[in-house]
Amino acid sequence: MAKLKGYQIFWECLLKEGVDLIFGYPGGAVINLYDEMVNYPQIRHILTRHEQGAIHAADGYARSTGRPGVAIVTSGPGATNTVTGIATAYMDSSPLVVFTGQVPTALIGNDAFQEADIVGITRPCTKHNFLVKSTQELARIIREAFYIATTGRPGPVLVDMPKDVIVGEAEFEYPEKVHIRGYHPSTRGHPQQVRKAAQLIAKAKRPLIYAGGGIIISSAHKELRGLAELTHTPVSLTLMGLGGFPGDHPLFLGMLGMHGTYVANMAITHCDLIIAIGARFDDRVTGKLDAFAPKARDERAGGLGIVHVDVDPTSISKNVEVNVPIVGDAKNILSQMLEVLKTMDVDWEGQHSGWLAQLKEWDSQHPLQYSYSEKVIKPQYVIEKLYEVTQGEAIVTTEVGQNQMWAALFYRYKRPRQFITSGGLGTMGFGFPAAIGAQLGNPDALVIDIAGDGSFQMNIQELATVVQYNIPVKVVILNNGYLGMVRQWQELFFDRKYSQTDISVQPDFVKVAEAYGIKGYRLEDPKDVEPLLKSLVKMKEAVIVDVVVDREECVFPMVPAGAAVSNMLLDKPTTEKNGEELKRLLPLNFPS
Repeated sequence: MAKLKGYQIFWECLLKEGVDLIFGYPGGAVINLYDEMVNYPQIRHILTRHEQGAIHAADGYARSTGRPGVAIVTSGPGATNTVTGIATAYMDSSPLVVFTGQVPTALIGNDAFQEADIVGITRPCTKHNFLVKSTQELARIIREAFYIATTGRPGPVLVDMPKDVIVGEAEFEYPEKVHIRGYHPSTRGHPQQVRKAAQLIAKAKRPLIYAGGGIIISSAHKELRGLAELTHTPVSLTLMGLGGFPGDHPLFLGMLGMHGTYVANMAITHCDLIIAIGARFDDRVTGKLDAFAPKARDERAGGLGIVHVDVDPTSISKNVEVNVPIVGDAKNILSQMLEVLKTMDVDWEGQHSGWLAQLKEWDSQHPLQYSYSEKVIKPQYVIEKLYEVTQGEAIVTTEVGQNQMWAALFYRYKRPRQFITSGGLGTMGFGFPAAIGAQLGNPDALVIDIAGDGSFQMNIQELATVVQYNIPVKVVILNNGYLGMVRQWQELFFDRKYSQTDISVQPDFVKVAEAYGIKGYRLEDPKDVEPLLKSLVKMKEAVIVDVVVDREECVFPMVPAGAAVSNMLLDKPTTEKNGEELKRLLPLNFPS
């Protein structure tokens, strides 16, 4: 075995893992890695303008391709600048491997220049992290890092590399197999539990499939569709699950939860069986816990309970007690379940016809809607037209807030990995760098970041990255001059006291785009929206579109924090009495 320097071992390991793209920002602690990089042209490096941008870009790459995203930064502030991006990936189970430089091992703990305990800092928001203590163990640790990041419930793994480890020398041997004591993720469901679940599905008169991001992570979308169509069972998705079931399918009810559709929230309230797949019963889905899915959870009223499929055993019964837990990979378990269900003699269509008719009636009573205006651009109209002109084929990333919810509700996603958003952490500034990563991972795709004017400014510096590497991402800014979602809460629950949410003092985004050498357009008239969007999708370069929208438009439906998901606001309150009723719905520990 040849002896190699640590910086050579690093790049050889990435080649062994099939890495062809890495995002990063150099510094003193990793300068040897960057010096050696020129000898590895197989791996393309993207220099972002901020370490947070590098992590979000790697995350967007990972979510859109299914392959692990990789980033490298220097020690101290370089490492600490990654924390928000790492926490974002951790909350949404995105596979990342983040390499950080560190001061020499002899100086660790001495408050050396650009020293930070990044292992300690990121311990709560990584799936695992490593401090490499010798060059001899570097290859094994990198192998384990990629294995941990991509197996079981995926997540970010951090590898902290002291300077002496990077410049040290060792024999290079890359492990073919990984053996980590205590880490053996389950992949197939227990046959008896799968059969129990199938028997409950066969009994149910009002079943509902509630699926989340696990469907996309495990590539179980075909099996999910097969289950729904075989059993004539309606499907509702979480924010992270959008794209896991076709948005235009007749069995699709839309997103559920705080900003879910009326029909989806009524379905979860009145169903007699929940089949939860790759979802974690997040508070934004359940609302008031003791009022969540009351009929399914009440055995005395004929409720059959909850089936919960998840690869992470700690997610099962964490927030909501379930009746049939099944630990394993969603794709495998759904395949097992379909095998059992196909042997059953059940008239699925007849058994669920009344339930589907009721859902159709609820949907017709309260569909997603808004009031179109010829004077001011409505943000929902922009999303609808974007869906039309792209024929539903674009990869859409979002920032966080109202823009995110409108993108979730009014763009119908056809396939997995088409909708990329920060769900768990709700990170403003995520969408633009994530779009960069998604575009690099899918060079032939149309990638659009649907942004808010507040969020976009948080990582606006990455416009330079777009220009340097000729990355043809499109950014559509829904510009209302507010921190929109916070303003909406202030309007509804705080008597319109817009405390520190007015951000109308902001740059001219068209001029900013032009300053970076990018085309920029500004829309203020509704009649100009469709023509420009039609032109936008044909452009082969990066474009910024600043759309001036109705300043006080709100996202509806909306469930007040702490209220039951059946207590939906479908529009703004029109009387003082209605406003008082909203306040009554709020929990004492508001805000949440």
